[in-house]
Formats: sequence, C-alpha cells, structure tokens
Amino acid sequence: SEKCLLRHFSSVGFWGLVNNAGISTFGETGWLSMEKYEKFADVNLLGSIRTTLAFLPLLRKYKGRIVFTSSIIAYFSLGNGIYSMTKAAIEKFCDALRLEMKKFGVRVCIIQPGNYAHSTKIQPPVSAEEIWNELGEEEKAVYNKEYVQERANFFNSILSRGSANGNEVVDAMVDALMSPAPKARYMVAKLKEKALVFVCALFPTVVMDSVLSYVLSK
Repeated sequence: SEKCLLRHFSSVGFWGLVNNAGISTFGETGWLSMEKYEKFADVNLLGSIRTTLAFLPLLRKYKGRIVFTSSIIAYFSLGNGIYSMTKAAIEKFCDALRLEMKKFGVRVCIIQPGNYAHSTKIQPPVSAEEIWNELGEEEKAVYNKEYVQERANFFNSILSRGSANGNEVVDAMVDALMSPAPKARYMVAKLKEKALVFVCALFPTVVMDSVLSYVLSK
C-alpha cells in the first residue's frame, strides 16, 4: 500500500498528512497486561511515526503540512494512563519534528482535543464486571469489586459528558492544513478542561496531584 501510494503521489504532488488513528481504554496501571501496553504504543504512537516516515520525502518536496491528533490527556491522567502515555509521547515526537522540518518549509501541527468521547466513540462504556474478570489474582487481592465498580462509574460519567460537536476538531484540522500561518498547537476543549491543563502546566506537581486526587475522590 505504501509503495502504491508513493508512486501515485510522486507524480500528482502531496500536501497534507493527518495522523488521526487511535484507540483508548480504561484501567489502572496494574490492571493492564504488557500486551495491551504494546498494542497501544503500536497504534497510537508507532502508527503515526510509520506513516510520517513513509510520506516525509514527499512532504519535504512539496513543503506540506503534517497534523497529529494528540489530546489534553497528554498533560494529566484520570484512570487512563495508558492513553495519556501515548499522547504525551506523540507531543514530544512532534516537538522534535516541528523544529527539524522548519528548514524545509514543512509545518507540523498538533490537535489537542478535550473530551469528545460522545462524538468519536473512541472509548465504549466501561464494564466493571469485565475489568474484574480480566484482573490477575494479585490485583484482586489488592482491590475489591466495589472499588472497581466505583472507578468504572467515574470513568463512564466522564464519557457521558463528552462533547457531541466533533466538527470542532475537524475544523481545527482543516485550519492546520490550510491556514497561511497555522498554529503549532490547537487546543479544542471546554474552558474547564483548558483550566485543568493550565494548572498542570504552571503549578508544582504536588498541586496538580492534589487537584486530581480530589477529582478522583468525588
């Protein structure tokens, strides 16, 4: 597929690449298998890198644009550290790539959506029973079903409040591709979500940990 696409675009030109593929799941660190960590890194991080490397020669040749879909969850985690991990890694990959591509006239942009679970369906509702059944004996000895149920209810409540206006994210992608002066980062999120990112970026870690612990306790 890569060779076929490169042959075609070499003759007609290639301007923009949007890396948008991603998967999400819920679970505390010890609840998830190593295989799941590898799968998430392969899709969310290495998938974008593979695609970028494949089209980089054409993007340099035509002074094009590369757009990556990150997330505000790159700044903090609320029960989905595995997703946060991959998005934080994408941010750093883009930071390096953006500086390297300036000399070629290639722009690199990052889209940072807030909670759009309602419109993207990236994360289905979490079943506490399924989580419990997948836990190893050591994890079951540490946690109990009530705790797992509480965490599942908490995460499901976040999913249910996700914005249905997915077009807002698409509009940001279009601007990143077509604007004469695109932004390095487009944060497409509610005011409350932006405030959380602001606190995370500017305040000491101990403050952010206190805020997130309070949110989780509720």
